[in-house]
Amino acid sequence: MKKLQFSPKQRQVLDWWREDRFDAVICDGAVRSGKTFALSVSFFLWAMAGFHRQRFGLCAASINGVRRNLLGQARPVLEGLGFRWEEKISRNEAILRGGGRENTFYLYGGGDEGSYASIQGATLAGVLLDEAALMPRSFVEQAIARCSVEGSRLWFNCNPEHPGHWLYREWILGAKEKNALVLHFRMEDNPSLSPGMLERYRRLYTGPFYRRYVLGEWTAASGAVYPFFAPGDHIVEKLPEGLGEWFISCDYGTVNPCSMGLWGRKGDTWYRVAEYYHDSRRAGIQHTDEEYYSALERLAGGRAIRGVVVDPSAASFLACIRKKGRYRAIPAVNQVADGIRRVSQELRSGRLLIY
Repeated sequence: MKKLQFSPKQRQVLDWWREDRFDAVICDGAVRSGKTFALSVSFFLWAMAGFHRQRFGLCAASINGVRRNLLGQARPVLEGLGFRWEEKISRNEAILRGGGRENTFYLYGGGDEGSYASIQGATLAGVLLDEAALMPRSFVEQAIARCSVEGSRLWFNCNPEHPGHWLYREWILGAKEKNALVLHFRMEDNPSLSPGMLERYRRLYTGPFYRRYVLGEWTAASGAVYPFFAPGDHIVEKLPEGLGEWFISCDYGTVNPCSMGLWGRKGDTWYRVAEYYHDSRRAGIQHTDEEYYSALERLAGGRAIRGVVVDPSAASFLACIRKKGRYRAIPAVNQVADGIRRVSQELRSGRLLIY
């Protein structure tokens, strides 16, 4: 096995559980800072060092995310240490054997509000929640409640969101009350990133997303996501003739606001032609999927819509659109930082305009 290098912060993650001081560990901070790799390896080593024939939970926004980010990173290291894997893909579980011990790890996707039902009823000796800030609170709290085996511990990993996020307020700021160890990561804590790559990441972001993704701070976006935005450059008073290739984008929400945008194309330029917005908190009324679908139809206005791009966590609304059979429902690629970079490029180049 290739010799691995760990930063001092990663070594803290690998060793924290050897002292019986904390009930949980929370690794937060910058993207590409090496926290997921260290946390996943440490979680498996802890489970195999202290338990035999117990069950554990591996959680991410999707099952594929668990396999890619947790199993995919930890498995080569553990196999190099002599552990043996048996993965049962159809049952979303993996069995790890070594040192005369055997434990089962169940894979859970916590991408939407209905996900908590998948973990409900399980009895676990520990749970690892990857990108916990992106999971619904209902799923995270259900996963926590499942850890009732003596000696069980909680493992969290997340990139920062806004400072009002419940995970930040209750678990990071309230770490002492939760008896949790918080380990904050920056990009410099990843020994696999060269100085040139670190500098490249620093150039990719500006404003609050530099603070979030490079410095690892929990900070509000508050309108500064596109600080160069100027009405005179990016808003048009008149639409060109011959718009076509219509799409609708949807950022779905029931408690949070729901926003839909109608997009038309002329040449290489996309125009946001019209939009729908509903904030249930301000309005005091929550809408159903059927009501949102009716709003979608009104927004389309009889146009030949090529696709409706929807937040992939909105499983029920995607199913509603497909059931109607009128529009093609497309799950969005939910990579926030990549999306912000792409929109910034299109705005700066004049290829994305708002009517």
